[in-house]
Amino acid sequence: MWGQFILRANVIEKHTQAGLFYRLKTNEDSGDDDNQTKDNQKTEKDILPPIEINPNEHKLQYAYAIWYSRRSLGKQSNIQNYDQNLKLIGRFASVEQFWGLYSHLIRPSEVPIHTDFHLFKVGIKPMWEDEANQKGGKWIVRLRKGIVCRCWENLILAILGEQFMVGEEICGAVVSIRFQEDIICVWNKTASDVATTARIRDTLRRVLHLPASASMEYKTHNDSLKNVHRV
Repeated sequence: MWGQFILRANVIEKHTQAGLFYRLKTNEDSGDDDNQTKDNQKTEKDILPPIEINPNEHKLQYAYAIWYSRRSLGKQSNIQNYDQNLKLIGRFASVEQFWGLYSHLIRPSEVPIHTDFHLFKVGIKPMWEDEANQKGGKWIVRLRKGIVCRCWENLILAILGEQFMVGEEICGAVVSIRFQEDIICVWNKTASDVATTARIRDTLRRVLHLPASASMEYKTHNDSLKNVHRV
């Protein structure tokens, strides 16, 4: 079941003090497959209400959504089945809402291989084909096993705290759990902006405490689209 991969035992997926609640559904729960496909083609902005913030909460500069996906082994990766595998866990727009959601998520090291968590700004879907991502790219960092939880949390806090200092360039980030390694990616809007991509690289290296010798690769989404395998 989707839920047992995402939320700790006995926790219904609850979304903060604002009173917004979200449930992940399995294919068995979702009813008509055609309706599910239509819903998946919409962004979370199209089908969910605005995020309410309590006046006493500390508002973030941007609202964010956390997504989950797990690749189906043995099936060819394409736009349609990738889109259908994306499950929205929840959204937040304040520090308090973030911790209310994040504290109930299991950590990346505890999920099965071929699982991804996606942290993206509300209104941007974690797909290369999204309008905000089409001209962008991503920095890719491959991690040895055992350090992904620390790195992922450090990265999330750096993004929410606007440590990258690149304006609206950051679209989101992805952590991918694989068999022999784990992968962290940071997506930005403009692949052709060399100065901005360099600043993201340097900040990412600092946030993740990477040594100077650590391997980092930048890949445009146009290049990624030429490859049927999504990383």
